[in-house]
Amino acid sequence: MLTSTSLVWLLLALAAAVALLPAAWRRLELSRAKHPSIAGHAKLSRRIAAQVPFVSYDEHKFFACDGAPDEIVAQRRIAFDRLAAASRQRTPASVAFTAEIEHGLSDVLFTDTYRIPFQFREHVRRHLKIGSVVAESRGTQLRDLDGNWSYDLSGSYGVNLFGYDFYKSCIAAGAARVADLGPVLGPYHPLIRDNVARIKAISGLDEVSFHMSGTEAVMQAVRLAQFHTRRQRVVLFCGAYHGWWDGVQPGLGNRRKINDVYTLTEMSERTLHVLATRNDIACVLVNPLQALHPNSPAPGDTSLIDGGRAAAFDRAAYAEWLRELRQVCTERGIVLIFDEVFLGFRLARGGAQEYFGVRADLVTYGKTLGGGLPIGVLCGTREYMKRFRDDRPTDGCFARGTFNSHPYVMATMNEFLLRLDSPEIRATYVDLDARWNERARALNARLAAAGAPVRVANMVSVWTVLYDRPSRYNWMFQYYLRAEGLALSWVGTGRLILSHNYSDADYAEVVERFVHAAEKMLRDGWWWTPAGATNKSVRRTILRELVRARFGGGRRDAQATTGTAVTERP
Repeated sequence: MLTSTSLVWLLLALAAAVALLPAAWRRLELSRAKHPSIAGHAKLSRRIAAQVPFVSYDEHKFFACDGAPDEIVAQRRIAFDRLAAASRQRTPASVAFTAEIEHGLSDVLFTDTYRIPFQFREHVRRHLKIGSVVAESRGTQLRDLDGNWSYDLSGSYGVNLFGYDFYKSCIAAGAARVADLGPVLGPYHPLIRDNVARIKAISGLDEVSFHMSGTEAVMQAVRLAQFHTRRQRVVLFCGAYHGWWDGVQPGLGNRRKINDVYTLTEMSERTLHVLATRNDIACVLVNPLQALHPNSPAPGDTSLIDGGRAAAFDRAAYAEWLRELRQVCTERGIVLIFDEVFLGFRLARGGAQEYFGVRADLVTYGKTLGGGLPIGVLCGTREYMKRFRDDRPTDGCFARGTFNSHPYVMATMNEFLLRLDSPEIRATYVDLDARWNERARALNARLAAAGAPVRVANMVSVWTVLYDRPSRYNWMFQYYLRAEGLALSWVGTGRLILSHNYSDADYAEVVERFVHAAEKMLRDGWWWTPAGATNKSVRRTILRELVRARFGGGRRDAQATTGTAVTERP
């Protein structure tokens, strides 16, 4: 029988439970709005990554990790040796120079380390070296230190939209216009007025601020959103990249604990419900590039362990998603930020806002807008761009930088903006979607006719390569493409970025080289797969290898029972 004291405690406990129910329910709704993948769970992804051991395949396992028969393994060995020998003969100076700077320039070692899945890394780095230096650009091509010209599919991380000659002209003309002033900082060069006016017209927004990188522009956008809404939570979408500032990078690559970022599922009714029912969200960041692969990280060959890479662009569906997002943000007083640093001006002259028909409160630009020099730009409504409060004089939102509005950057930007209004550049936007969709379709038709298990998906001139077989060796394709004179970035076939100055003749040559590379890789046995193999079975095999390596003593032994050479790093 309950005593009066026990009854009081019971009632208090029940009251506390009832009081906590709304918060628990909101937390459940938030969890359900997260993407089920590891990428959708930032904290969990960091914990898992910290436990993954380094595994390096010995020479036999390198060629036979998928259980290929002896004749296929022999084919692969011969092909690999042939590629390696051709690279040594074709690019000795470029490779030697890259090796010389590798241990003095940390970026070189980092990018070379993450070109391919780590199990294959050591053998490739020893025998199949590639150069990371170029000496000249011309049209759609790059020349390395050995005099070899390659068609550029790297796009300078998105900067190269109109062709390198276009940007060389912007830089030369811009530098001449501000030569009398030089690198004076603090006061502005008069041409900044025209930049502001043109960017306001393009973005449809009221004010502009200049920064030195896209990352800095995003930092300021988030700060301003938090400042004006007096809320702290930031919503990102699974897989989206917004620069390397830890405030918008809660997952891998960031060691600081982030507690004010929600990583939610894009194109999801559950996400819209969370936005419509919570009162702590300051802003939503959208990277329109994610329309090519919603809820997936930027594709790169370092994670190409099977044939599971997926991408498909549906313009109408993504536009509808942005309209729904715009509506809920307006209703809830949430700042909608379009991060157009990568795609700005590639989809349309007015960027993603024009292309999808949706207006944001804040928009960030970068890369190509600098006319070839470093730049970050934030545009926004007057309401959100203000950095202080009239009634609270010591409560401000600070954002300054030594090189913001540098005269040379402002001048090259102005050259870019002037050319953007020229009839020649305006003409490149006519039938833009149709032109690039047809180019992708034509390439895919050639690949299918050749029997190659590879195709491309595109969002205008940004492509990713997809693979139709669950092969452990899809990552090898990047080396065949390079051998055919196609220049890729360090992410390999994950992202190809073509400039809009590609003529039909240039593109036809790229198609020929692309198809030849696929045909050679097919003949060389890399796309052999065992009967019944699936992407799921490949991942399970790799998981078993990693578990054995993690808990099997961390030894390095080419004759280990797993058939791998294993090194476990602390």
